[in-house]
Amino acid sequence: MGRSIFSHFLILSNTPPRSIVSLPRGSRIGKCLSRAGGIHEPRRLRIGESLRCLCNLAVSEPSTSQTSSSSVKKRIVSGVQPTGSIHLGNYLGAIKNWIDLQNTYETLFFIVDLHAITLPYEAHKLSKATKDTAALYLACGVDPSKASVFVQSHVRAHVELMWLLSSATPIGWLNRMIQFKEKSQKEGNENVGVALLTYPVLMASDILLYQSDLVPVGEDQKQHLELTREIAERVNYLYGGRKWKKLGGRGGAIFKVPEALIPPTGARVMSLTDGLSKMSKSAPSDQSRINLLDSKDAIANKIKRCKTDSFTWLEFDNPERPECNNLLSVYQLITGKSKQEVLEECKDMSWGSFKPLLTDALIDHLHPIQERYTEITSDPSYLDGVLADGASKAASIADATVNNVYQAMGFLRR
Repeated sequence: MGRSIFSHFLILSNTPPRSIVSLPRGSRIGKCLSRAGGIHEPRRLRIGESLRCLCNLAVSEPSTSQTSSSSVKKRIVSGVQPTGSIHLGNYLGAIKNWIDLQNTYETLFFIVDLHAITLPYEAHKLSKATKDTAALYLACGVDPSKASVFVQSHVRAHVELMWLLSSATPIGWLNRMIQFKEKSQKEGNENVGVALLTYPVLMASDILLYQSDLVPVGEDQKQHLELTREIAERVNYLYGGRKWKKLGGRGGAIFKVPEALIPPTGARVMSLTDGLSKMSKSAPSDQSRINLLDSKDAIANKIKRCKTDSFTWLEFDNPERPECNNLLSVYQLITGKSKQEVLEECKDMSWGSFKPLLTDALIDHLHPIQERYTEITSDPSYLDGVLADGASKAASIADATVNNVYQAMGFLRR
């Protein structure tokens, strides 16, 4: 988030939510100053610590700010990498939620192809994977009349802003990113590209470029969103306010400081072969995931062979039965039933009875998506048009942001 970007949503915990307090436009970060005039690093997110989030914001019940007389919708950005086929975890964890979000917010959904090259990849497959991912977005229900759908590299401001933000991002902040440590060790520290280290700055660019109000985040991305917030605050302090105004700008904050958006219910889909591991594109076995374009026979075979346990009944939330909880949760999400309804229906079932039920539900749910995908890919001009229009809309926002940053940082403009 597979390496998705802000696409795997967090599972809500029982911990009382804490709301984020954003800095008002034009405010100064007084607490970041030492007596010597230096800048203290903002408090870092510790491993295991929950991200401050807007947990009381439900997709189905927009907050007052979305329904006010001003009719100005808050803006959300989100995207998925074009690496491999989109699987059930991507869909239930992110894309399915976008369908609701696009009706409430101003939304920009993009295929983050620039992020896809941070690790070794096959260049001849990137273009097709990008178009296939975009087609699946639309097939799943993303409506280009409501949301801007585009390819990240088609809006060059992403890379421009990344470079500008890099100059203000202390390397110590990047060295502490957990994903960099894990992936660099996996790939071999001497062989990884610089992009793997600086990729969180590109992610910050993706978010800040569009003056995003809210960002859907997942457990593997919460540290990156915290970094994005810190970069925004740091740039606002270094170059915003009166300093920017003296250079001919409007003054105040250059960037909005984005907040986390978490849906009402978590949708973290786990592997079919290991209930403790997230369903992932990068897992070596295709048996571990349900791809959205899997055939009926493939789905049936994967569910038939998926890992279960020896208990003779089904239940939610038993930590000793992660596979049981995962499969019941998937059934709940694709049928739209409540947790209690699923429990009443399935609690006395054996695995032999439940697996065919889950298989049929998956096939029924994915069939319309697969049909729509076939229609979209059979008309390349339609998809090209959607992506071009989405990139044009996105660029109009992005270019204004980048021009402000150039001005605030003192560049000579043509």
